[in-house]
Amino acid sequence: MSFPATHTRREREDLALIFSPSDPPKLQGSRNLLGIRGESSQLSTLSLSLRMELSLLIDILQTGDQDAVQKALLEFNREYAQSFFFNAEERERRKREKLEEFRKMKHTEYFSNSDSDSDSDHSDDPEVKLRKKIGELLIASLHWDLQPCCQLVILEAIRILSRDKHGLAPFAHAKSMHLLAQLAGLGVADEGRLPEASDSEVASEALKCLCNTVYNSEEAQRVAAEEVQLVRGLTRRLKSESGLPGSGRDTTRFYELRLTFLLTALRLDVRRQLAHQLHGVALLADSLEAALGLRWLDVHEVATSRPGNPLPRDVTEQAMEILKILFNITFESSKQQVDEEDAALYRHLAAILRHCLLTDSDSKERTQEFHGHTVNVLVNLPLMCLDVLLTPKVEPGSVEYMGMNMDTVEALLDFMNRRLDRGLKLRESLTPVLNLLTESSRYHRETRKFLRARVLPPLRDVKNRPEVGEALRNKLVRLMTHVNTDVKHCAAEFLFVLCKENVSRFVKYTGYGNAAGLLAARGLLGGGRGDGKYSEEEDTDTEEYKEAKPNINPVTGRVEEKLPNPMDGMTDEQKEYEAMKLVSMFDKLSREQIIQPMGVGCDGKLTPLDETVQQMAEQISFHSDSDMELD
Repeated sequence: MSFPATHTRREREDLALIFSPSDPPKLQGSRNLLGIRGESSQLSTLSLSLRMELSLLIDILQTGDQDAVQKALLEFNREYAQSFFFNAEERERRKREKLEEFRKMKHTEYFSNSDSDSDSDHSDDPEVKLRKKIGELLIASLHWDLQPCCQLVILEAIRILSRDKHGLAPFAHAKSMHLLAQLAGLGVADEGRLPEASDSEVASEALKCLCNTVYNSEEAQRVAAEEVQLVRGLTRRLKSESGLPGSGRDTTRFYELRLTFLLTALRLDVRRQLAHQLHGVALLADSLEAALGLRWLDVHEVATSRPGNPLPRDVTEQAMEILKILFNITFESSKQQVDEEDAALYRHLAAILRHCLLTDSDSKERTQEFHGHTVNVLVNLPLMCLDVLLTPKVEPGSVEYMGMNMDTVEALLDFMNRRLDRGLKLRESLTPVLNLLTESSRYHRETRKFLRARVLPPLRDVKNRPEVGEALRNKLVRLMTHVNTDVKHCAAEFLFVLCKENVSRFVKYTGYGNAAGLLAARGLLGGGRGDGKYSEEEDTDTEEYKEAKPNINPVTGRVEEKLPNPMDGMTDEQKEYEAMKLVSMFDKLSREQIIQPMGVGCDGKLTPLDETVQQMAEQISFHSDSDMELD
């Protein structure tokens, strides 16, 4: 099971098991099903009690009496509504027994800490066998002529059982998934037909069962993609309605989107199928536009039917599911050449995403999450298509720079600043927006100049180190020495591009010590500039900087008081002695391979000192030979 590398932590969490909003997760089941109550505190007694309950449920299911089945399942669902791992206590007991055996036998063996123990074989577990049998009977009972209320109870039981990774075989089978797809309105026979209003709860519950099964079972993922072709049914559903809130299918639509997200996240073939064969980008752009209630003012400018009002929670959640699917299917777009038709589609989508960035939800946390998913999709779009972010007309109250509307860039900057202040999971939460701003600055001159004015204003205070302070520059410079390599690289690259990849300007704003990592990686330790093409306008220094410049330590990037020379008062012999002593210490550390002396090679990168000396000698020899030939 694999995910795109740039999925954020929040997106990985969204691959969670599906349960009703009122059901908080709980890792152990109750023991009170059908009136059987385990009074003993011993785990073995509890496990036995649970097996008895499951056996009794099997007996009732085998009778075929709908009333008895419905009553028994209602009790089962109520008791296990908050359970995820039915035999958690038994597994915990077994792990303790194995650990005790390990301590006695003194041999090394790996024990999983996972509650689901997904890497273990539980096919002989009596409880797992019972749950499989219940699953088979529940699937079989769905073929009966049932009232919707009875169907709903059966599907709720399947949803509960499908949360655990063990015993999923009855639900992951092709026939079972075809049946669940049919109940969810995704089957071939349902093409072009929506469930009736009375079936909406059944359809939602069937979708939850499919979500759980697909998430927990690789076999189910294969069946859903190759045999049942769920993605085709899901695209038909997305086309069938506008997706406007209040259509009566809000919950069903949400789980249709969630299932689509799971399939595109877990299966590369489904991702590509939706993107290319089923025209998923256009379809989801239309769904997002409808969900947000947008209307077009111009070719690349939209307005909403809720001006000034935050998005309701249900609309935001539906929009975020669409954005997550868009992220999956556009993951490779930025690396590909696009034709005019695709470019027009991506510009259309970028205009909708611009509106998302400038719209708030019903809470600060949900707004941040909503904007985060929007940024993730923008990162995937071709850079040439992001010009629409700056094209809307400048209105009163808009942020204007060089005659362009910078509302979107300002929103991205604010978003980045909030992520910096939060300081949590920076690789997942911060690097996407940093990458977006960096690449946009490379491609769009107006964006770069605006960001430079905000992030790297002309230097005035040079008494403090560049990383000290709460300005945006200070926060970003601090990240240049972050423990995470991706975070460190993204922050340095962003500032380097704002400096037009000019080494001296970069060092001026960050200090050579902070800049050394990027300069070494780019082969620019000796100075110069990067490969980017920028205008040749000169950097403007403030009077304060010009006055302090001679006293600035280029390594720390600040003015430092001159320290007394430790060699003052020494004779030449003492100076030579101290120098040789230092050379001897370095030589010893080098010979013992504690340190390796390095120098800047001809390519501008760090190389071992002996190689650097050899390169310099070869250069001197080459120039000497050239001079002799000229003579």
